[in-house]
Amino acid sequence: MEKVKEDRGHSGDVALEIPPELRHYEDRHWFLATQVAEVKKFNVQPVQDFVDLAAMIERGEVVPVPAVTDTYILLGVGARVDGSVFTRYVAKQNIELNDEAGLRDAYARLETAHANLQKEISGLQKQLGELKKSDLTKQDELQKEINARQQELKSNDEDKAQLDKYYGQSYGQSYSSAESRPKLWRDYESLQALAKNFRGRSFNLDDSSDRQALKIYLLSSLRPEGLKILEEVAQRYHDKFDRPLLVSSLIRPEQYQRALRRVNRYAVLIDTPPHSTGLAFDIDYRYLSGAEQNFLMTELARLKDEGRIEVIRERGANYHVFAFIDGQRPSDELITASLEAAGGPEQEADHAEKRDQGTIRRLRRLHRFKKQ
Repeated sequence: MEKVKEDRGHSGDVALEIPPELRHYEDRHWFLATQVAEVKKFNVQPVQDFVDLAAMIERGEVVPVPAVTDTYILLGVGARVDGSVFTRYVAKQNIELNDEAGLRDAYARLETAHANLQKEISGLQKQLGELKKSDLTKQDELQKEINARQQELKSNDEDKAQLDKYYGQSYGQSYSSAESRPKLWRDYESLQALAKNFRGRSFNLDDSSDRQALKIYLLSSLRPEGLKILEEVAQRYHDKFDRPLLVSSLIRPEQYQRALRRVNRYAVLIDTPPHSTGLAFDIDYRYLSGAEQNFLMTELARLKDEGRIEVIRERGANYHVFAFIDGQRPSDELITASLEAAGGPEQEADHAEKRDQGTIRRLRRLHRFKKQ
């Protein structure tokens, strides 16, 4: 790590030369649309949450990425995860994941909180009724407290309803087979089985520090096609400068992507964020000299010209790289059809074809890709 961050002195003081391949297109939505098009082309299923990610690792669809190698180092991957309990991400809601004992405890906590809130509200309402009509200030204060407790009570009821909905009112029931148990219980058991032996280590799901560590391990993953590009770029950089490449982000479940968006404006919130596919990774260029950046950008531009990746130089000190599964860029027609899903303006049906062809012509003039 010291070698990655060491001061380069004046050895690499050259002007940055950002190739057009790493700049925005004339239509800025084209960059995201290209990645969305690849997802459509191969029907890639984005990762919703950590439970999804664990299952994909078990199936071999994504592979673990070592934290330290001779040619690259992971730094900052999972920097925003915490030790909170694992949840399923359903309909943009986080549903707490429990086993049978955990579900029993969750219901008990809700019931206790419900009873305490009702008791507090009754006490506050009694105080309010005993006040003199002239004591308006105190009335306002008590009413605000009552409103706050009633809102908490409403949230408590919603949390219980959510448990009932997603666990099928399973609290206290018995089941004839494992398959008949609620899916969320089975999800928890699958995650627990993986946690007992993941990358040579055992993680205790009841321990917050272990949960946090497991999340970081899970985020240190990519699809094989993405890892292949990462290893190739890192090897070329290492061969040239005898330093490992710094990689700051790999796969991100949509659940984590939305949490990350609060602190990172580059974490896009479209329906299929590129990092949720396992095909995208970020290279950190904060510590690179001008010469190192120019070399890397030339390599990335070459891969883009070959149709193997989409890439952009972000102002947030990253090169965002997206690998194409078959090493071939999606067609312009499919990219155009993906513009709306990438956050582009909705096209009117009467003008769609004319506008699509105009967009394609402009983008082709801006940058012509070499054909393999």
